[in-house]
Amino acid sequence: MWEKQVDLERIVEIRTKTIVYFGVGAITKITDIAIILAKQGISKVLVVTGKGSHIKSGAWGHVEQAFAVAGIAPVLYSKITPNPTVDQVDEATQLAMEFGAQAVIAIGGGSPIDAGKSVAVLLANQGKTARELYEFAFVPEKAVPIITINLTHGTGTEADRFAVVSIPEKEYKPAIAYDCLYPMYSIDDPALMTTLPADQTAYVSIDAINHVVEAATTKLGNPFAISLARETIRLVAHYLPLAQHNPKDLEARYYLLYASMIAGVAFDNGLLHFTHAMEHPLSGMKPDLAHGSGLGILLPAVVKHIYPAKGTILADILAPLIPGIKGTPEEAYTAYSGLKQWLKALGIKENLREEGFVDGDVARLTDLAFETPSLGLLLSMAPIEASRETVAAIYADSL
Repeated sequence: MWEKQVDLERIVEIRTKTIVYFGVGAITKITDIAIILAKQGISKVLVVTGKGSHIKSGAWGHVEQAFAVAGIAPVLYSKITPNPTVDQVDEATQLAMEFGAQAVIAIGGGSPIDAGKSVAVLLANQGKTARELYEFAFVPEKAVPIITINLTHGTGTEADRFAVVSIPEKEYKPAIAYDCLYPMYSIDDPALMTTLPADQTAYVSIDAINHVVEAATTKLGNPFAISLARETIRLVAHYLPLAQHNPKDLEARYYLLYASMIAGVAFDNGLLHFTHAMEHPLSGMKPDLAHGSGLGILLPAVVKHIYPAKGTILADILAPLIPGIKGTPEEAYTAYSGLKQWLKALGIKENLREEGFVDGDVARLTDLAFETPSLGLLLSMAPIEASRETVAAIYADSL
């Protein structure tokens, strides 16, 4: 495999609309980034993170040292939870405004990074709230500089223009996508991810798998997204079991992280459809649900429903997970069963009942899929008609 020819410790620049520093030891580039910010006149920054991953991963020590070198003063907001809320974003924004922060540095997985992106928008659009942002009361065209230090190999948010934050009282979990949300710089260092436990390792990697399955089969699906999907799934199929077996396997973490990043680029170009539009209501109703777990439960049923329309593409990109499929419409159940077997082997729960959902929840979940701001756009990208009946049937299959 070509992967053996790559020097994992050579830090490379990968350029999308974000400059991503990628490789073992990439965290050391935070000093160069801090110096660049200081030269731009930035002397105060808000750091957005979770309760402890920034410390446990080792990232925070590098960041503190970089701030000292560049003469930048930080203020820390470390209350971000999985499935972050608009209230957390507003609280972090208020802290940043009182401190006089001129940029945002987000340290963590998708939750802290998405929250950090949101704060950066509100700092540049003062007087607006997170609820207004996520209910599309205004369209932002600017944000203060965003720097991300990624601690999981799942969302790809460090290299794309998306962010997701929940509105708890409405059980909404909308997604936004604006060019101003691209980070200026991002750091992808697999050495920061060796403390991820086996279940989280699986959840975040399944997020990447869903990104490319959807991006390759949307109405905007294109050769670029399909090519990235094929490579993402090949890498995850090979390296995920290795990382679960040995969390400190840097080669496995490196290629899972690369797969996650290119998956983020794939859906930045092809968008998403059923699985993400339908998972957001799940974790909107049950905020403790791991995003990757919900996606994993939904994925087989989604593939079964879209397989007759997109079988050729799905057979090609899913071949590492389901060997021998050809793409014919009658294989839909084979693909469904094959995915369920692969996910079960990773320790993913088999159905929504195991996450506490019941038959009576299908109607509410379906309502949320159509009512939540932004999810209608995703459903409109599906390769088959995203009727209420189809959405309800996928939820029912997943129970």
